[in-house]
Amino acid sequence: MTRDEIVDFVETVLEGTVVVVASEEGGAPEVAWGDTFFFYDPDGVTDAKKRLPYATIVVNDYPGFDEASNLAREGVFRVNAWVSRETFEREVPEDHSNVDFTVLDEVIPHPVYGKQSWVSVLNPGPATEDAMKALLSEAHSSDRVRYEKRRAGNG
Repeated sequence: MTRDEIVDFVETVLEGTVVVVASEEGGAPEVAWGDTFFFYDPDGVTDAKKRLPYATIVVNDYPGFDEASNLAREGVFRVNAWVSRETFEREVPEDHSNVDFTVLDEVIPHPVYGKQSWVSVLNPGPATEDAMKALLSEAHSSDRVRYEKRRAGNG
């Protein structure tokens, strides 16, 4: 899957998603330029500074913080999704101490946010395309529930 195919899937299948690509014009820090953030905000009422993404596509290493995936390699990007603990435990290797965070087309824990049930795939391909779509769908559904609770005043 290309980055464009992932964005197209999110925009056409996962209704209510706002897609933001970080840029200089948008006021994002330079290290994030080109990264894509997916938010559930069907009404467009959430303050942009208070939205948390349910998934991202990251194309840059963040020096001193998130470099384990070595995204500086030509054409390499990482898709990340915030899933339930159950899904996380089912999808990623049980022993997180020996994870190769540079491996392509394999579901792995996010190198920084894995403890918060974020999963990642570098360059999703034939081995992970269906899983990636399911993970993005779950992340979207969970964010929709959180959004609805906030709108109802319960979260």
